[in-house]
Amino acid sequence: MSEVVLSARDGAVLTLTLNRPEALNALNAETTGTVRATVEAAGRDPAVGAVILTGAGRAFCAGADLKDVSARYQAGDSDLGADLRANYAPMIRAIRACPKPVIAAINGTAAGAGLSLALACDLRLAAAGAQLIVVFVRVGLVPDAGSLFFLTRMLGLSKATELALTGEPLSADDARGLGLVAAVVPAEQLMAAAQERGRRLAEGPRQTYALIKRGMERALDLDLEQTLELESQLQAAAAKTPDAQEAIRAFLEKRKPVFGGAGS
Repeated sequence: MSEVVLSARDGAVLTLTLNRPEALNALNAETTGTVRATVEAAGRDPAVGAVILTGAGRAFCAGADLKDVSARYQAGDSDLGADLRANYAPMIRAIRACPKPVIAAINGTAAGAGLSLALACDLRLAAAGAQLIVVFVRVGLVPDAGSLFFLTRMLGLSKATELALTGEPLSADDARGLGLVAAVVPAEQLMAAAQERGRRLAEGPRQTYALIKRGMERALDLDLEQTLELESQLQAAAAKTPDAQEAIRAFLEKRKPVFGGAGS
């Protein structure tokens, strides 16, 4: 049996590929558990500077595997909330908590929890022709796996509600216009573009990335005064890192900084 998630490292960039192309990379307990465990391990690995998440075949991820859901229903397990708590929520938390930048390379349709998975990443690049779909309403379900959180904050209440109620797809270009994806590139160039973005990030100040991610996450729920204090605390921590000290020296010496990479 093939692995449900393929893992390959090129230098400091780790690429994780959802590998159930026959099911449009739909998620089940094995897939969500593997993504969670692999991302957590990447966060601890000093050899990894950035993570790319993509899909095999023509889809990024079609969401939850409805065949798996149906089979559990027939077996008497109809508590989807428990499934979210046990499988999906830990995967999303792992991505958000990862101190390394995580890039979604959206090679095709990202729907339902598959869209949630992409939105949990720090940056998103999309292949031309890819679609992003808040598909839950089509099967009588509520957006989950973080979609309520990410969509309302990224798009605002009005647009998020529109997409959730209608289930209408967004093209890659429309998603870029809304700020959901950073770039749209020809399909054949997607992974090269993602690898290049990952390499550039991996060469940067890794401890600073971790502090930035922590700050962005916490600032969502703070008022201005609280955010100003948070910035003060994080900046004090950042200034003590070897990478910040190297960047200051490089600025004064009018040269490009050389960050610590695996040692930072």
